[in-house]
Amino acid sequence: MRPVIDVQHLTKTYRTYKRGAGMGQTIRSFFRREEVIVHAVKDISFAIGQGEICGVLGPNGAGKSTTIKMLCGALYPTSGDIQVLGFSPSRDRKRYVSRIGAVFGQKSQLIWDIPPIDSFHMNKAIYGISDADFKSRLEELAELLDIAHVMEKPTRVLSLGERMKCEFVMAMLHRPDVLFLDEPTIGLDVVAKVKIREFVREMNRKQRMTCILTTHDLEDVEELAQRVIVINHGEKVFDDSLQRLQLFLGDKKLVRFTFTDSTRGAHFENAYTRVIERPSDLQITLEVDTSLISISEFIESIARKHHFSDIAVKELPIQQVVMKLYEGEQSPPDMQSTPEVSLSR
Repeated sequence: MRPVIDVQHLTKTYRTYKRGAGMGQTIRSFFRREEVIVHAVKDISFAIGQGEICGVLGPNGAGKSTTIKMLCGALYPTSGDIQVLGFSPSRDRKRYVSRIGAVFGQKSQLIWDIPPIDSFHMNKAIYGISDADFKSRLEELAELLDIAHVMEKPTRVLSLGERMKCEFVMAMLHRPDVLFLDEPTIGLDVVAKVKIREFVREMNRKQRMTCILTTHDLEDVEELAQRVIVINHGEKVFDDSLQRLQLFLGDKKLVRFTFTDSTRGAHFENAYTRVIERPSDLQITLEVDTSLISISEFIESIARKHHFSDIAVKELPIQQVVMKLYEGEQSPPDMQSTPEVSLSR
């Protein structure tokens, strides 16, 4: 089956110039400038199927937003090929934009001085949505996002959370097949983030909508994405499931104990255990390598020495995994031989 999004050897290069600092260097730059080539995206390839939600992670300047803008057709690639729904975003822009939606957390589609409802009517005209479809769609989206009470207020008086919900309505009114989200929950409070995540899940379930999500909020990825692509310095360094990303550091678990008696002076570190946090003599969090010892054996070994009243076993936090990828650390040997995972620098 042909993928909805097919990206092959995508590259984006910018050409800029150094001006220097100070009056002397500024004047010299008028006559002779030093050219600088910036490789924002370097030879990235991936394919995404219908109904898939894919999270794209990377530090600032990694090339995430540049990639999304090329997928939307807002930027032309320097080289490589992009096919989305059978369209080339840069060549078939007029036909292509009617099939996609986009929400950029740091750039608004709403008009600042008029109510969102007027902006919605503007999109109705742009996309040629019928009166009946517009009415039913707007009612559905307004109910899902709970914005009926704010649609007639000027955009400038809305809270950030209310405005972002309206941004999603703008992007979804024409029922796009593909949705691009660039930092959609940036700056939002916990309640607004939960509402937007629930909305994306619901649209994905009802419409089989394909979604690419770029974010720094790893909770967005954990809550929404089945697959993760990590980009660093313009290169793809990981492309696989969220579960495989969590296994990047090996078969490790976090185990938190609450003891009934003081463990002052007790030593817990060894070949398979590392202390992560020890806030008091009664509490400790340990990282356990389960490739060397099973969780049940580990707990039994602790129970033979100490009495505890509570225990919690968790996966390694995804932040720790992603930071290792950003730092360019090598993958464990078992992942290096897995063909569907790319871990290169």
